[in-house]
Amino acid sequence: MKILIYGAGVLGSYLAHALIRGGNDVTILARGKRINELKNNGIVIRHYFQLKTTIDKVNVISTLQPEDTYDIIFVVMQYQQSQTVLPVISNNKSKNIVFVGNNPNVHSFQDYLNKNSGDQKQVAFGFQASGGRRENGRIITVRAGGSMDIGVLDGELSWSSLIEKAFKNAKYKLNFNDNIDAWLKSHMIFVLVLAYVTHACNGNFRKADRKLANQMVKALDEGYLMLETLGYTITPLNIANFVRTDRHKFLIYLLLKIYSITPFPRLSDPLTMLDETIALTNAFYDLKQKANIPTPNWDALENHISPKKNLIGS
Repeated sequence: MKILIYGAGVLGSYLAHALIRGGNDVTILARGKRINELKNNGIVIRHYFQLKTTIDKVNVISTLQPEDTYDIIFVVMQYQQSQTVLPVISNNKSKNIVFVGNNPNVHSFQDYLNKNSGDQKQVAFGFQASGGRRENGRIITVRAGGSMDIGVLDGELSWSSLIEKAFKNAKYKLNFNDNIDAWLKSHMIFVLVLAYVTHACNGNFRKADRKLANQMVKALDEGYLMLETLGYTITPLNIANFVRTDRHKFLIYLLLKIYSITPFPRLSDPLTMLDETIALTNAFYDLKQKANIPTPNWDALENHISPKKNLIGS
């Protein structure tokens, strides 16, 4: 299949790697020095836990022209960046689009494409469970294999067979979700609280104490309650139930301590994603205004990043 990965960061590069290994004709859209890195060296990925390095040659473009046609376009960018490419995607002839990443406003994305695309597009939204960082032209990933939760806004994903075909021979797991909007909003709650806690301890989770862990649990509960007040179902529910169980508070503190000695904090650093944290925080604030409920613990954690950039009202 002919596939475009729009975005050449950590997640986009890993997705391109998986789809290339699955036998697809993959093109990746990159910017800046990343273009030459990919053209000269290919997609270089150091698989941290598998103790191996893979190199995949890939087609590289810097702009998407209206007449360029792909079987599927995966837009793999940070949330605030994805919004800026909507005009480009709407002007392109390709019909099957998947936005991959944090996205609390999926309805606005789909509405924009419905109103501004000359050809009707099939739009899906997904989140790839992988992490890592770019370093000296290569990707260091902490995943042993890729997976994606994916779905559409209007029920069942009618073109799932096309997506399954793309991943048929790839070592990659697809989880089709019939409530992807609620899934992404629920995931946003966890992502933001983890980012706030990361800033609170300046990226060193070994400094996290019982007080910070308890505040984290209370903030998660406030975020989930806000979504429930607005009529969303927390997804997956088992994670929310685990967090909300009082007897698990000490266990969560221990999990933070265990997390601090793994490679994950170093290789998947939320401190480097401040711009996305700001954008998601503003999206949370919009939802919070509609729910009109207090979130004192959330607000206290959020203050750990507020001085670094203007958050609300910027």
